[in-house]
Amino acid sequence: MSPQLGIGLIGTGRHGARYAHHLTRDIASARLVAIARRTRSEAELQAREFNCRFYTDFRELIAAQDVDAVVAVVPPTLHKEILETAATERKPLLLEKPAAPRVAEGLEMLATARRAGIPVMVAQTLRYNGVVRRLVEVLPELGILHGVRLGQRFEPSRPGWIDDPQIAGGGMVLHTGVHCFDLVRHLTKAEVERVACECSQVNVRRTEDNFAAVLRLRDHRTLVTVAGSRATASRSGGIEIAGERGQLIADHVLNWAALVRGTTIEQLEVPPPVPTVREVLKDFVSCLQRNAPMPIPLEEGLRAVAIAEACYTAAAENRSVPVPEIPG
Repeated sequence: MSPQLGIGLIGTGRHGARYAHHLTRDIASARLVAIARRTRSEAELQAREFNCRFYTDFRELIAAQDVDAVVAVVPPTLHKEILETAATERKPLLLEKPAAPRVAEGLEMLATARRAGIPVMVAQTLRYNGVVRRLVEVLPELGILHGVRLGQRFEPSRPGWIDDPQIAGGGMVLHTGVHCFDLVRHLTKAEVERVACECSQVNVRRTEDNFAAVLRLRDHRTLVTVAGSRATASRSGGIEIAGERGQLIADHVLNWAALVRGTTIEQLEVPPPVPTVREVLKDFVSCLQRNAPMPIPLEEGLRAVAIAEACYTAAAENRSVPVPEIPG
């Protein structure tokens, strides 16, 4: 590959535009050569803004000779077709989370990527958060873990595709829960064995914007609670981790963390917030240029999807259910 990678970006809506801005301003070793958006007038306008070409058909973008790698920031129901096209063209791919709408579809994607030998990364951006990275550094001080509590609360989403299950593939559990489900695995280095879950609707009508789940890890010792809502005039991202020698409490949105021993609270130094999308892009491009393994490969993203899918099953059947296994 050339020293400066040519990136094709599929999806330049509100979140996709963040990727475009970082690619044009912050990633010296890559350049945005093309975007794809279905609405021609909007694509043309953004192409002028980002000084690149535009397509209304993502297949043409992926096939372009100067596109070395592809970034997709679209609803997960489009991921399979995009990955299949990238595999045909032998183009590396970065997918926004969630990696897939369902496990079965994700496993087909995984098989396709492996047959083609293309690297695929999933943008589980919370791993790049400064608070999360600080917690990972301090975690060994807690000793053996036995409890984790995670929560994400924020404002209602704008109406549109996010409440259309045919496009979105799911609601809060799939689109925000996967952040927490991935974080559970990232922090504990353990897999989730079983889940129970309840979902409700506050502002939406066809998906869910409020949920609470209980997860049992495979060590048969650690219990995790995960809760999220998209229905409040505030934002938070609470984290609590309990071990034999103390607790870590933090908020990855409000950017603070503390270590608790007995009744003493020690505030931890936390770096200033960074744009996690920028950090994901840097990692993706760096791995391609060094021919290094992706830090969050497709199978990692699919493990978070498997937990989300189990949550939906548990909520529908009003019982605890096992989490599907992802090979590799």
